[in-house]
Amino acid sequence: MNSGLRKQNFETHIIHKPDTYLLISNTKCSKMSYFLVFFAAAALYILTCAPGAVWQDAGLIQYRVWHNDIEGKLGLALSHPLFYLIAIPFKYIPVDQYAYRINCLGAIISAFAIANLFLLLRLWLGETFPALLGAVTLALSHTFWQHSTMPETYGLTAALMFLELVMLLKYARTSRAVYLYLLAFINGLAVANHMLALIAFVCYFVLVIVLVIKKQLKMRHIIPMGLLWITGALPYEYLIVKNIIQTHDIAGTLASALFGLKWEGAVLNTSLNLSVIKENFLYLILNFPTPNILFLIVGAWSIYKFSPKRWFASVLIAMSILFFIFAFRYTVPDRYTFFIPFYCLVSIFIGVGVFWYLLKGSEPHFIMFSIFCLVVVPAYYKAPEIARGLELKIGNDRAIPYRNTSEYFLHPWKMNDNGAEQFALQALISVELPAIIYADATAAPPLLLMQEERKLLAGQDIKIISSIGTSEGAPEFNEQTIDKLFSERNIYVVSNMKGYCPDFLLKRYKFEPEGVLWLAVKKE
Repeated sequence: MNSGLRKQNFETHIIHKPDTYLLISNTKCSKMSYFLVFFAAAALYILTCAPGAVWQDAGLIQYRVWHNDIEGKLGLALSHPLFYLIAIPFKYIPVDQYAYRINCLGAIISAFAIANLFLLLRLWLGETFPALLGAVTLALSHTFWQHSTMPETYGLTAALMFLELVMLLKYARTSRAVYLYLLAFINGLAVANHMLALIAFVCYFVLVIVLVIKKQLKMRHIIPMGLLWITGALPYEYLIVKNIIQTHDIAGTLASALFGLKWEGAVLNTSLNLSVIKENFLYLILNFPTPNILFLIVGAWSIYKFSPKRWFASVLIAMSILFFIFAFRYTVPDRYTFFIPFYCLVSIFIGVGVFWYLLKGSEPHFIMFSIFCLVVVPAYYKAPEIARGLELKIGNDRAIPYRNTSEYFLHPWKMNDNGAEQFALQALISVELPAIIYADATAAPPLLLMQEERKLLAGQDIKIISSIGTSEGAPEFNEQTIDKLFSERNIYVVSNMKGYCPDFLLKRYKFEPEGVLWLAVKKE
């Protein structure tokens, strides 16, 4: 293979590259390449997204968007108002069924995140292939792909974080304060979407303080940055101020804004056990089951060499460490989702590592690297079988009708997964009227959505009750009212397991299987 000499637009490096590499690489990042990456990612996620109603958090998003609810009932930290301000207008697009439209919105937002990652690496490194490999790595990483097939807030978190880093890169190269202004505004938006953005905010804040101390940034720039950050975060600030006015409880509202209603212990957790550590490392392996992960080490080692300013590399490393630590010692059941920002940084380092490899004049092996990216797909397909062979525990011990636990968690694609809709339909048509169905947070969203949006059994006396929402006109459901309700209605629960069923029900009643539900029966 012949090689030619050409001048790179990265700093002053003069390097030898094979002709095939020259055909792939361009001297500047074009709009065409950005949108090609976006459309490719959008096609992947839309083709593999869930066809309708979904379980748990994503299902709750569908239900909240249906009700134009930008606040929710789980505390302000879980309100994510920016996402809902985007999703609510989107739901009126008259294409296909409502739930599928909202799923497609999640796919489209995640595709923008992948395109923004490509843009960041392409602008930074000046080479197409490392940028493309980094983008594909994240696009096919298990947790990011899985959460791109449903309406989730993490795709928007990633899209905004990559835009922040584009602004930081431009400031590092030009020292123009306008890029810090834009960075502040975008991070404000990111906080209005998800509180994870506060971790990046801390890194940016420390950087600005250091730049001011070193007289590389004038104090007069601080006020515009602060005002723009406040402007970006307005949707979240509105909810905070509204709650303070309504409750007159400043401390309680701020706790809700930082931790939600009941997650303060998990957010501030500092203890770990061997089981959690083992699971966390398995999550990392699941997301990058490819030899290309070795470029992470190379990229982290060489990042200072390619950084336009040393502090730019320091910010990236600090963000990756903080995001990793936060997710690693987080104790909520779905903590694997909180690794997504860390995976975003990993993909950046992988792109840098590939760039270093090519810069050394090594044989590119484009086909091999590409195969290494794509090999994750058969790995995910085989993951449930591998997990069974290794006797790995997937999810929790609870079985949910119409949901294969290992396949649900280990297959990132959801295009044929209509289990939530099948469960909701079966549950609603099988109860004996009048009835109350108590549902936990996993099963309640599809039940509520199917009852309201699809108008299943409209006019029938079925009331769904849960911690995240209730059917219109549902009676008060607690320890004081349960005996009266039991004498008037059939009481069903989705699960009779402790933690998924109220304790006052478990103490007073036994449960008999009734279709996909459990019927409460008086203890003898």
